[in-house]
Amino acid sequence: MLRYLLKRLGYGALVIFGVVIVIFLLFHALPGDPVSMVAGQRSDIATREAITKELGLDRPLREQFVHYLADLSPIAVHEKSEEAARKYNYRVLFSTGEGRALVLKRPYLRRSFQTNQRVDEILLQNLPPTLVLAFSAMLFATLIGIGLGILAAMYRGTALDSALVAGATFGISIPSFVSATLIAYIFGYLLHDLTGLNTVGQLYETDVFEGRQIHLENLVLPTIALGMRPLSIIVQLTRSSMLEVLSQDYIRTAHAKGLRPRRVLLRHALKNALNPVVTSVSGWLAQLIAGAFFIEIVFDWKGFGYVTINAVQTLNFPVVMGATLFIAIVFVIINLLVDILYALLDPRVRLR
Repeated sequence: MLRYLLKRLGYGALVIFGVVIVIFLLFHALPGDPVSMVAGQRSDIATREAITKELGLDRPLREQFVHYLADLSPIAVHEKSEEAARKYNYRVLFSTGEGRALVLKRPYLRRSFQTNQRVDEILLQNLPPTLVLAFSAMLFATLIGIGLGILAAMYRGTALDSALVAGATFGISIPSFVSATLIAYIFGYLLHDLTGLNTVGQLYETDVFEGRQIHLENLVLPTIALGMRPLSIIVQLTRSSMLEVLSQDYIRTAHAKGLRPRRVLLRHALKNALNPVVTSVSGWLAQLIAGAFFIEIVFDWKGFGYVTINAVQTLNFPVVMGATLFIAIVFVIINLLVDILYALLDPRVRLR
């Protein structure tokens, strides 16, 4: 078990290192002048030189990359100075001599070109709305998807089964931004008087008279739009898994013993059929966080994806780089947890 975890952590570290290389090279390859974005077009020469030094753009590319890795690492060697302490907010582990020390710090993702705020603070401030949306979509897709998948398996070959399979195929095929636009237009605009749902809105909104209030109705349409694709996949996966389990000998034996069909389905078949479904659902969280980008733009949901897309549009490179790195780390961690969870659910699976 420990050997497997170390092996997967090593693979994950290689993936993250590859992502760091890609986003660093893209930062230097994409058009735009970072100094002008920070200082403005009418800044004086002294200001531009100071910003160039702050961003490290006056160094060779190789040194810039090493410096970027040191910024990202929670343990690194830095100068012992008030400026460095204020910039990184580190804790000195021990001095290495010549005015430098090995320090423990929070990863430094640079600062926004527009607001000069730390990128990690921007991302953390906007992460909760996206997590609420992603977990809501996952819960919606799991509960509805498993239920519809069981129905399709129970009524195999009927019109209900065909309709559910066709609907699931359509849900997988349609792009998320298209389904989000259609859902917003139909249920939030055309049928607004009937549904009472809005095309735009936040989970928490501030009223002049009543203060900050929660509006769960604003979460409904984004949740459905984001959960449409995983729901469709779960329907098909549950149906296939249930059909495979229902054809096993122990299920026939349970029926032969005179057990009620519902008891056979819920107690014997469903438990074994859910293993691949649970694995799939667990792995969808990272994809839902990444997939929330377009959904948040369509529904004006101020979250992680909304901030990242705005950063792309304004060429705010540090925010884009930080968001990309965050998503990569989330994918690596969740994939590792899914493998462990699958092994715990199915004793036949061994971690090697």
